[in-house]
Amino acid sequence: MPKSIALFICCLFVCICTNAQQANLSGSIKDTTSGNLVKNAVVALLSPKDSTLISFTRTKDNGSYNLPNISSGKYTLMVMHPTFADYVEDVEVKTGDTKLPLVAVTPKSKLLEAVIVRSGGTMRIKGDTTVYTADSFKVSANANVEELLKKMPGIQVDKNGEIKAMGEKVEKVLVDGEEFFGDDPGMAVKNLRADAIKEVQVFKKKSDQAEFTGIDDGQSKQTINLKLKEDKKRGYFGKIE
Repeated sequence: MPKSIALFICCLFVCICTNAQQANLSGSIKDTTSGNLVKNAVVALLSPKDSTLISFTRTKDNGSYNLPNISSGKYTLMVMHPTFADYVEDVEVKTGDTKLPLVAVTPKSKLLEAVIVRSGGTMRIKGDTTVYTADSFKVSANANVEELLKKMPGIQVDKNGEIKAMGEKVEKVLVDGEEFFGDDPGMAVKNLRADAIKEVQVFKKKSDQAEFTGIDDGQSKQTINLKLKEDKKRGYFGKIE
C-alpha cells in the first residue's frame, strides 16, 4: 500500500475516533412555580476538579439550550438568571447526543434569602452578589478587564464598550468599592489590567439616599465591583491612556 494512502487512512481513523468522543449536550429550563419555560438563562458547563469554564450558552425563547462539541466525561452544570436562584448539578456527558432531564429553577422572590450555592471556584453566589474568580478565566498576556469580562458567562461587552450583566446594562464600575472613573464603566474596564483583578462582583447598588437613610427607595443600578489582588492595591491601575 502506498505511504500516502496509508497516511490518509490513519488520519481518517484519528478524526473518526476524535469525533466519536465528542457529545452534543442539550436540555431545557423551567420555572418551578409557574411551570413556564425560562428563556435567556445562562447555562455553563464547568470542570468539577477546578471549576474551569468549559462552555456556556443561553436558553432560547422555548427554554431549550444546546452545547455542541463537548468531550465525554463528568462536569458541573450551572444555570443562572437574574430573577431565579442559581442552580448547580453534577452531570455526566456521554458520547453522541446527551439530553439532560428538565432543570427546574426557583424564583428569587420565593426564597427567604439567597444562599451560597457554590463556595469557591469559577463563580459563586453570595446574597444578591454574583462573584467571579478572575484567575479562572484565561485571557491573553497584558489583557485589560474588558477582555476578562467577555470571558465570563452572564456578562457581555458590545463593540461600543457597553457592558451588560445578567441581561441588564451596567451603570457603575467600582474598584475595591470606590469610584475612580466616574460614571463611565468603559473607562475602568479599558484601563485596568486583567491580571490585577482578584474577583469581579456583580450586584445592584442602592441609591445614595437609600444607603444613607437605610430605607429602600426602589432605585438601584446594576454595578460591577473589581476587587484588586493584595499586591496590586498600592496605586496600581494598569495602563491608563
